[in-house]
Amino acid sequence: MTEGEDGAQNRELYALLNISPEASDEEIRRAYRQWAQIYHPDKYQAPHMKDIATENFQRIREAYEILSDEQKRQIYDIYGMEGLTSGLELGPKLNKAEEIKEEFERVKRQKEQEKLSTHFRPSGSVVANLSVPQFLGGDGIMRGMAMATEVQSQISKHTAMAIGGNMVVSGKAGGGAATAVLRHQISPAASVEFMASAGLRAFIGLQTSRQLSLHSTGTIGIATSLKDGSINLSNTWTRQLSETSNGNIQLVLGSESAVSVGWQKKEERMSAAGELKSHGRIAGKVGSTALEIEIGGGRKLSDYSTIRMLYSLGIQGIFWKIELHRGGQKLVIPILLSRHLNPLFSSGAFIIPTSLYFILKTYVVKPYYLKHEKQKTLENMEKSAAQVQEARAKAEKAQKLLQNVANRKRNRQEETGGLVIIKALYGNRKALRQKDESKKEDDKLSSQVVDVTLPLNFLVNDSGQLKLHEGVKKSGIMGFFDPCPGEPKELHVEYTYGSNRYMVVIDDYAELRSKLVKFKENLCQKDKTVNFFMQIFCITKGGYYAGKKRKHALEKNYIK
Repeated sequence: MTEGEDGAQNRELYALLNISPEASDEEIRRAYRQWAQIYHPDKYQAPHMKDIATENFQRIREAYEILSDEQKRQIYDIYGMEGLTSGLELGPKLNKAEEIKEEFERVKRQKEQEKLSTHFRPSGSVVANLSVPQFLGGDGIMRGMAMATEVQSQISKHTAMAIGGNMVVSGKAGGGAATAVLRHQISPAASVEFMASAGLRAFIGLQTSRQLSLHSTGTIGIATSLKDGSINLSNTWTRQLSETSNGNIQLVLGSESAVSVGWQKKEERMSAAGELKSHGRIAGKVGSTALEIEIGGGRKLSDYSTIRMLYSLGIQGIFWKIELHRGGQKLVIPILLSRHLNPLFSSGAFIIPTSLYFILKTYVVKPYYLKHEKQKTLENMEKSAAQVQEARAKAEKAQKLLQNVANRKRNRQEETGGLVIIKALYGNRKALRQKDESKKEDDKLSSQVVDVTLPLNFLVNDSGQLKLHEGVKKSGIMGFFDPCPGEPKELHVEYTYGSNRYMVVIDDYAELRSKLVKFKENLCQKDKTVNFFMQIFCITKGGYYAGKKRKHALEKNYIK
């Protein structure tokens, strides 16, 4: 696919008139007149034919009114129909693309600020510390617990406030605190935070962050304790080492001085639809108060939920860590397995759960998710079935009015030995290729394919040329429709030119243009020279040819 769905949404009107996005005013008028001759309601007497013509003529007229107006066309090219219905004030002051874009962004910002004024984002976490050695000693498995919650509110576009609290229980001791943070974005590369906390560890502080380069960020902070007046300074440097890894250095000076170096690598696996499905992580930390390495991975359960399983080995002991993330909420369960770094126990604590994970993934989780994704695909197809059926009915009505003219054009081309479209199919790429291979009709495949032979014959001009423009999704062409939303599509065309028969396959966004190319080839076989002419019709970008002379022509580089 040469262009994404988003870009194509701003070109549907070009597809409707079958013109290039770079078409001139004269080309737009010419295309409008051509379609108006077919779909003008006054040309039909039968009530049902007049209704079909009226519906399609309104679509054509709307496309022409937008594309023939310079300002509307600029807005449409940048933002599509959303830009035309968003409240932009058209007038003399908006006569350049930059001014239109600026005005659209202003309207958009205004709407966003209205939403942000009442937008709150809650988040929270629960950490349950478990200890196997403590449980085996008869003191209970719960080693401690911590709970934290926070509510963020966007005061303005650049300023946000967060208010929260936390409680910590460890053994027979515990405490809590309430915190408030005011965050202001000074520039796209810099921000500042004012912090205050009341409770067990009461303090006030200031912290500022700045992006030092494209891959580096620096943070410096100062905090003063409200109990003993001690001051702590902190400095952190973070750098992205590669697309999947980053490192950091942290220095803390004060009553709790420390220095640490950390590194983390994260590998992500995407689904065919481009969604994050699973990821692996390796992290390490070295410093005056910590020495540990962490290995693990996670999987996305749904749009809002992720589960992770981590193995940690360090001076504090051997841990398993289970994390469940759901929206802005997080549950973390660190399980202390042993405080002694026994090599045999450490290896077993890593190998056994890892082996169980891959066994469960292969025989339980993966089959379940494949079944779930298949079910989801079927549900999406059912949801879009009504829309597809409606679009199919519209396309059939549009083709009905094209039929007479398309048949006349085809007969004229047959008489002159010109371009005749024998069969043209548009739809699901996989379905079309299976159809070509099997040569059998299948109801399931047929539902994802539409016959567009008639509209393509209509688009052939009197000189025997046909052109479909690059970057314009073909489902928007009059008489076409999208039989499988969200799936990759192709156009398969079988045609004759003269006495030869050919086939071409092109991508949904690729260009198709016809051109008669004649060339002379001299073949020398011993002392005998043979002269002959070949005629090649289709030249495409992103397509391939099939025909009697295709292989030889490609070998000789006659198709450019």
